[in-house]
Amino acid sequence: MERKNYKIALTLLWMGMLLMACNKETPITQLPIDNGSKKALILCEGSLGNGNASLTQYDIDSQQVIEDVFSAMNQQPIGDILQSITPIGNQLFLCVNNSDKLLVVNKMTYALEGTLSIPKPRYILPINESKAYVSTLFSNKVYIINPKALTIDGSFELPTKNAENMLMWNDAAILCSWDTSNNKIYFIDTATNKIEKSLELPAKAPQECLLDKEGKLWVLSGDAYNKIDATFLQLEPTTGQVLKTFKFPAATEVIKPIFNQAKDSLYFIEVQYDGTPANNGIYRMNVQASSLPSQPFIAAQSFQYFWGLGIEPSSGSIWVGDPKGFTQKGVVSIYQPNGSKVKEFKTGVGPSRFYFK
Repeated sequence: MERKNYKIALTLLWMGMLLMACNKETPITQLPIDNGSKKALILCEGSLGNGNASLTQYDIDSQQVIEDVFSAMNQQPIGDILQSITPIGNQLFLCVNNSDKLLVVNKMTYALEGTLSIPKPRYILPINESKAYVSTLFSNKVYIINPKALTIDGSFELPTKNAENMLMWNDAAILCSWDTSNNKIYFIDTATNKIEKSLELPAKAPQECLLDKEGKLWVLSGDAYNKIDATFLQLEPTTGQVLKTFKFPAATEVIKPIFNQAKDSLYFIEVQYDGTPANNGIYRMNVQASSLPSQPFIAAQSFQYFWGLGIEPSSGSIWVGDPKGFTQKGVVSIYQPNGSKVKEFKTGVGPSRFYFK
């Protein structure tokens, strides 16, 4: 669950517990098969406090859906809130946020190969084959792990809490710290694990950072719950010069920004939890744009909001996750690059992210 939605999730928890008590799903026992075809792995984060996170595999060529492939392979649940997935070598590293652990699975079979205990892990940034950073919620710590040895080798601290999204830039790691008092992003020297510089932003609570086709840095800031308006900034990462500023309407929730394969178009989700149509759906903008798009590229319907967003690399198809309020199975819809819908299928609870292989 995105950290800014924990309080919202708690208000939905009791409703979800009642509904799920009356709608027990039959466990999936079919094992995933590596037949060499293209596949998508859908991260279903589950509902907070229920320990029902799962992975759904979709075979792109045959359109076969296998739910809960981790449990089918390992005869155990993933845990509570599957936050992110990171491929490193022949393994996938799963951050299971509310269960305070990393699960390490075989990339092809999903067989469990290791577990690391880290408080509230969020995202993983590979530095090299024997080093990676793990961001965490509710603290100012970033953990250092060895993906080959599956060990925790230390940690370092940021001046602010809630390290979130990270990326490599030259030999430095750029870290966003989602803290309502913070207006900086940090550049970490990956040889020393120390802050080599920070860039001050004209916006608070940075949470996501991405690089476009020209090497410009895009930073998403904001926290709608705490009345910090969402803002996109385009920066020159070397100097910190702000090239463009895009401010969203007050109270707009903006999540899951991604670039297309060419990195010339930015996609993101705007969310209205009450299901009203304004500022609710999938949006797309060219990196050369001078203003935010006024209309969604894929609109959410009444009493609907989206939670997952991905772009399949080979076809450019757009994958959208609908959590259905986190009280039942979610739905993933696939759209052509022009926005026309071609397919939908059910998943586990809360489809939030996609890994294509």
